[in-house]
Amino acid sequence: MKLAVIGTGYVGLVSGVCFALNGNQVICVDKDAEKIAKLNQLESPIYEPGIEALIEMNTQEGRLSFSADLRDSVRRSDIVILAVGTPSLPGGEADLRYIEGAAAEIGQAMEGYKIIMTKSTVPVGTNEKIRQIISTHTRHPFDVVSAPEFLREGSAIQDTLHPDRIIVGLDNPVLEPLMRELHQGFTDNIFVTDIRSAEMIKYASNAFLATKISFINEIANICEKVGADVTEVAQGMGMDRRIGSSFLQAGIGYGGSCFPKDTNALIQIAGNVDYEFKLLESVVEVNKGQRFMIISKLHESLGSLRGAVIGVWGLAFKPNTDDVREAPAREIVEALVAEGATVKLYDPIAADNFRQQYDHPQLRWCGLPEEAAAGSDAICLLTDWSVFKDIDLHGLAESMRRQVLIDGRNVYSKEQIEGTGLEYHSVGRPQMGGLSGYSPSVAGAV
Repeated sequence: MKLAVIGTGYVGLVSGVCFALNGNQVICVDKDAEKIAKLNQLESPIYEPGIEALIEMNTQEGRLSFSADLRDSVRRSDIVILAVGTPSLPGGEADLRYIEGAAAEIGQAMEGYKIIMTKSTVPVGTNEKIRQIISTHTRHPFDVVSAPEFLREGSAIQDTLHPDRIIVGLDNPVLEPLMRELHQGFTDNIFVTDIRSAEMIKYASNAFLATKISFINEIANICEKVGADVTEVAQGMGMDRRIGSSFLQAGIGYGGSCFPKDTNALIQIAGNVDYEFKLLESVVEVNKGQRFMIISKLHESLGSLRGAVIGVWGLAFKPNTDDVREAPAREIVEALVAEGATVKLYDPIAADNFRQQYDHPQLRWCGLPEEAAAGSDAICLLTDWSVFKDIDLHGLAESMRRQVLIDGRNVYSKEQIEGTGLEYHSVGRPQMGGLSGYSPSVAGAV
């Protein structure tokens, strides 16, 4: 099939590459000429493991091309995939200007029948609005399909090629065989529903996963007070098939371009129909507060942070990505700066992106994790990059001014910490050390 993918961000570029790998002719389109030039040089504008190799292979085999000409790309394609951004507006609702602008341009470019397939995350009813916009710009027939994505940054290619399921929303049942054929080779688990339900499935799925994260973080906070180990609790919970083990890793909360945006948008969607989504509001509130647990633990160990030197490991919202959007590290670093600390920062991939968004005279940018630790009063691990798991903790302790390690992702085991001389704080594991946790007298009173 001939596809045009509008937008070369995570969703658009990964989708385009994977559809090409599946044997389709794909044109990835973006208004950003610099992005297109980079892609034509077989360089990816996003960091995603394995994507540049697939770009090169698909391009060389003639299945994948890149263009800044939306009109020409639409005319050469049978299916036009909308994968542009829908960022949050100040009130939390999704900003649809890019979707609406692309829909108008598609309508103006059409010279025959097209299928418009929306992969961008959009509020319920948006595909109907897309239909209306296109209709005002063309007399040619077309159909609209909702096919929301469920990829995870850092494993986006694997998630696209081997998804748990594919959701397709249709209002024209004649298209179902074609949609199944398009996705053939990815999975046979294709769920076809109406368009509005497909739009809601995306938001509901992300909201539920965000709820699991905030729930286990609340459990972790209780574990610290009663002497339980949240990693053991999560493992035991996850063995129940009704619960499952995914997204039960306690830490400093979720970030990135999806969960914060989509939870706030769903709260707004509910509000627009006069419904207060109290549960999801609490999920968001818990997540916002969880990251500042790092600051509280630093205060317990060091007292005032004015004049302290704090090393920070990890700036991306998760490992294997350079994405710092809504990363917990941003607010943590800002809080450290506000309290008068000097902050030494290290991330193997995301440092440049973070620095473009936030820089300050109190920040020191480091090229190695050991450099961030040297002379520091404390190290705060905020992103669980694999490079941190193999650090020589004995040597680390010797290089520090004060030996405090705040592990915001529960990376280290008891065996790794023992004998290092480090004052170690993790999340929900009071037996691993820390000043505020389990007290036998409190436990006896429970």
